[in-house]
Parts: sequence; structure tokens; C-alpha cells
Amino acid sequence: MDTSLGFLYEPCPGGARVLRVFGDSPCPQLPGQINGLPVVEIGPYCFSAREPAGGLRWPAQGPQHPICGDFVTEITLPDSVRVLYSAAFYNCRKLKALHLGPDVSDLGSDLFTNCRSLEWLYLHSTPDAPTGLKKLLGAISADIGVAFVENGAIRAQLFYPEYFEYLDENTPAHIFNHSIEGEGYRYRQCFDGGVLAFDEYDAAFDQACVSESVRSLCRIAFGRLLFPYALSDEAAQRYRAYLSSHPADAAALALDGRDATVLRLLGREGLLDETTRRDAAVQCGRLGWSEGAALLLEAGPHTHRQKKTYTFDDL
Repeated sequence: MDTSLGFLYEPCPGGARVLRVFGDSPCPQLPGQINGLPVVEIGPYCFSAREPAGGLRWPAQGPQHPICGDFVTEITLPDSVRVLYSAAFYNCRKLKALHLGPDVSDLGSDLFTNCRSLEWLYLHSTPDAPTGLKKLLGAISADIGVAFVENGAIRAQLFYPEYFEYLDENTPAHIFNHSIEGEGYRYRQCFDGGVLAFDEYDAAFDQACVSESVRSLCRIAFGRLLFPYALSDEAAQRYRAYLSSHPADAAALALDGRDATVLRLLGREGLLDETTRRDAAVQCGRLGWSEGAALLLEAGPHTHRQKKTYTFDDL
């Protein structure tokens, strides 16, 4: 157990329900057990700055303070966690990444309300195993990346674009029409039970090209080509063709995140034309990103001086 963390918890069916975490790190890694009880539930408002109901206050924990609200940036939950209560991460505006196991299956409401910086879900599972990912994605309508992590290594990486839901009232009849805008909703349905259907995910790309932003489409392509789990040759070719037809946008996305892995992909696959490659290298220089500039220069065409071949006519 991590002795740098303190906990407020209570027994629950199967183990312990964590109500509050105390410490000095904005990136807490919760243990699998607390005082011999497996950690199976994360309580309501656990990482929210909101105080308990009824005017009560969280107990003092010596020099430690609650890890919550705008303080927390990354959370690692043990694989034993199965339940996330309502508003567990409410108003964690600087939370960027959440690590969790495959068995999270019981979710409350408003889990990620105002988690405006959340970029990644890291799922500790093989990509072909049943998980609670579909339910988690149903709780996040904003842009979100998902990585399947097995034995510390990423096996698959996917991007889910934002989508919006609307209720339009037909006033005279008092009828509400439910409408959905954005291909992110379609991507979130690509599951066979609890197992991610990679073929359906890849098949959704053609339709996404009609309405999604170039930036989102590049992120989808990057993830599938970088970690091509269950990726067919046909789908891979579609992703390559899209990136090669939008080289400036692809390069700009890599530069915005200073993502050397993406730049290596673009260079290895030959997806940047010469003008884009040179312009991006210059931009890297302006940003002071020497590694990016070097990668782009290495990706260029290598010309070799050809030796003169002499014949008897030359003599």
C-alpha cells in the first residue's frame, strides 16, 4: 500500500469503497487493498472538491490534503475497481488522464462533468477482452482518446470525436425530438457486447470523412496506424491515403503536441510531401523543438551522387 496516501473509506460488498484520497501528489495511484480490503468502489464526489452533504467536513489528515478538484491531474485506479459512483470526478477541471481496469461496469451519473482537460482513458486490458469501455464512453461526449495497455505497453490506441445531443420541442404538440450531431456517437457504438469491434470502428471512417474535422480524422488515423491491432490492409490504406492528402494538417497536429512518434510515422510511411516537410522543419526550429526538426530532415529524400560510368567512346 502507498504510505504517502491517506484514505477515507467504508466497507462495502466485496471490499472497500473509497470516499476520499489524501496526499501531496496530483497523480495518485490507488492501491489494490486498504487494510486488507480490496478496493472495489469509488464513492460519490470522491475526487471532487465538493464537501460531504449535511454540512460535514472531511477529517483532517495531518500534513496531507484532499486530492481533488483542480489539484488532481492524473488518477490511477486499481484493476479491482468495479463501481464508479455519481460525480466521482465532478469539477476535476485539470484531470488529463484516468487509468483503470477492465471490470468497471457500474457507473453513476455526471461522472466527468466539467472535466474539460480529460484527454485519455488508459484501460488495463487486452484489446479483445470484454471491458466496461462502452459505458465509460457513454459518459463522455467530448473528444477522448483510449489506449489499451497490457503489461505496461500500449496494444491499441483509438480516438473518439466529440458529439452533441439535442432535444427540440415541438411547442404546439409538446413533443420533443431527440437529435444527435457528430460521428463520435457512431464510433461509440462499435462494440460486440463488451468487446470493441475494430472492424466496425475502421468502417466508420468513410462516413466520418463527410462531417468530422480534419484534425479529428487525423487523430483517428494516427492511432490506428501507430498501433495497428486488428487493422486490415484495406483500412490501413484508407488511413494512409487520408493523411497523405492532408499533409499540412497532419504535420501541424504532430507539432502542436510535439509528438515525435507521429512524426516518425509520417516519415516512415512517406506521407509528407517535400514542401510540407520543409515548412514543418522550419516551424520546429521556430518552436525550439530540435528533435522534431531532425526527424523531419531525416525523413526527406536522400540523394546520392552517381558515379560516372565510362565507355570506350569516352576514351
